[in-house]
Amino acid sequence: MTREALLQFLGTITDPLTGQNLVLANRIQNIQIENRRIGIIFSFPPKLESRIKSELHEAISTGLMESAPGYEVDLHFGNPGAGEKKSSNLPQIRNIIAVASGKGGVGKSTISVNLALGLKNLGLKVGLLDADLYGPSIPIMLGLKGKRPQVRQVYGVSKIVPLEAHGIPVMSIGFVVEPEQAVVLRGPRLAGIMKQFLEDCLWPDLDVLVIDLPPGTGDIQLTLVQTVPVTGAIIVTTPQQVAVADAVKAANMFRMQGIEVPILGVVENMSWFTPAELPDHQYEIFGKGGGRQLAGHFQTQLLGQIPLFMSVRSSGDEGKPAILHHPETQTVFEKLARQAYESLQIRNETMPPTEKVRMNK
Repeated sequence: MTREALLQFLGTITDPLTGQNLVLANRIQNIQIENRRIGIIFSFPPKLESRIKSELHEAISTGLMESAPGYEVDLHFGNPGAGEKKSSNLPQIRNIIAVASGKGGVGKSTISVNLALGLKNLGLKVGLLDADLYGPSIPIMLGLKGKRPQVRQVYGVSKIVPLEAHGIPVMSIGFVVEPEQAVVLRGPRLAGIMKQFLEDCLWPDLDVLVIDLPPGTGDIQLTLVQTVPVTGAIIVTTPQQVAVADAVKAANMFRMQGIEVPILGVVENMSWFTPAELPDHQYEIFGKGGGRQLAGHFQTQLLGQIPLFMSVRSSGDEGKPAILHHPETQTVFEKLARQAYESLQIRNETMPPTEKVRMNK
């Protein structure tokens, strides 16, 4: 038995928390093979049930007795010690980008959808989570209205399998409630659903998970930063001063002491309108300069200015994202995705990883 063969075997065992294999989920803390003895130390968060540990122990021990007969097997399941890297609850996701706004109606979900697909077009593995639990619009925008996710059993625990659209996994409360059903939830229930969509979904190996947040600053935003380490936030606004004033509040939440999620940049949506019959004209319906003003206030960059296109509205209603179906918008959204990815890379090269927020009781 070699280390390589052992890792290959462990790559066939399912991680009970993520649904990935143990190697991809970074659960293996230490391996020792000597004198016909195999010792493995696994790193799991404290919430792993003893029943699941027993089942996992049995699966690994039985498999090793078959593939490495004559070896003594010693398995330990523990929590990361002091000074060690904490075991993430989503180890298969390398970056989480929150897309936020101060008020509704600024096109945040449209930006989230086309940003996610633009990042995918750059060659990244991307997922999309619709966290706007009160007004989930992404199922319509991606042509998934009325679709239902499957449920898979992992060590006796029900896990949700995200749906897929245009090559990206997607999850939304819109997949589990009727389209006309009002979502009436208080704080604790909102938090529970948000945590379920993050921790009880079988998200695959991803470079980026884009999370479309509801407008404002509330329970869902706080649950997000308490549940997973958010790599960075993108703030969406229109040029209008009313939208900018609310966007300042949304950005300030991420900058609060103890949260400290970096702002990757600002997207100014509905920057101007150019009629098809007057291609040289720009009508600044919602004013001018709001996005640049917001970016300057937070010393970040303006990632893009998205004009008002009729095709963006129609493609969203038809479930055909503009970046994939309309050449006039493809260039704009692809530029936004490149700028966002460059900002993400700079953030990761110059700043330490974000930590989950730990609230004092």
